[in-house]
Amino acid sequence: MHTVNIHEAKTQLSKLIEQAVQGEAFIIAKAGKPLVKVTRLDAPATGQAKRLGFMAGQIAVPDDFDRMGTEVIEQLFGAEG
Repeated sequence: MHTVNIHEAKTQLSKLIEQAVQGEAFIIAKAGKPLVKVTRLDAPATGQAKRLGFMAGQIAVPDDFDRMGTEVIEQLFGAEG
């Protein structure tokens, strides 16, 4: 990863952005002190966004899911009622 100063980043911004898009991240520095790291964003392409329910039909939840382990919990913490 290479480092560029602010002036160079301003004058070559388009070129530097294109390099970042290609996977070549870089650092912008001021007076030799690193300030920011520039990398590409890996946003999903249209139609590839994560969505709710993407595993529908692949997972089965038992009917007694909300009661599973009741006996053990009552033994550990005592039954109230």
